[in-house]
Amino acid sequence: MEAHPRKLRLAPSLLSADFGALGEAVRAAEKGGADAFHLDVMDGHFVPNISFGPALVRAVRQRTRLPMDIHLMIDDPLRYLDAFRKAGGDSLVFHLESRSDPAEVIREGHRLGATVGAALRPDTPIEAVDRWIEKLDQVLVMGVHPGFSGQKFIPETIPKIRSARERLDRIGSSADLSVDGGITPSTAIPAAQAGATFFVCGNSVFAGGSVDDNLRSLRASVEEGARHEVR
Repeated sequence: MEAHPRKLRLAPSLLSADFGALGEAVRAAEKGGADAFHLDVMDGHFVPNISFGPALVRAVRQRTRLPMDIHLMIDDPLRYLDAFRKAGGDSLVFHLESRSDPAEVIREGHRLGATVGAALRPDTPIEAVDRWIEKLDQVLVMGVHPGFSGQKFIPETIPKIRSARERLDRIGSSADLSVDGGITPSTAIPAAQAGATFFVCGNSVFAGGSVDDNLRSLRASVEEGARHEVR
């Protein structure tokens, strides 16, 4: 079964932005054509790093109307869904490797009015999502091991994205197929060729050069890859 028409979107990851000038970073990304913002929430347990909580999400919400994609890299995402939804999160993405029951997370996230996504670490097989895929609004394939920005893209991510795309197309799902970690103009091309539609981009947007130029370059790569998608 063929999937619904796909919309390609870029979501700058604010973990890579200058927190001392966060408002300026948000404005620059909006001006550059960002489609959403990605916010990485880390608890120091599920991943070996700590980032931020609902307060920062709320602060970003006050500065943008773009969708906010909340990536919950935490042990117990179910416990915090309500807080991040109230803070302004539009999409709540949890890890299938977390301690929370996926069925409960998906049900509660939808009850709160959010879209819900499931993320998989690089070492988690794509088959892990099969049980839940029909209920998901997003499948997130990690291109790096979660916890730190600036890592290099793992090439083995590409066949995993392709396998996820096949699964979504098979059921005619309109869910986003996201890729997060190591996305640059060069890695965005094969990711788009494999069927990704939602591209989380951090250092490639904020760590040097013009945010506007960086986003323009990324979008050109994504569109080029999508034109040559391997089906």
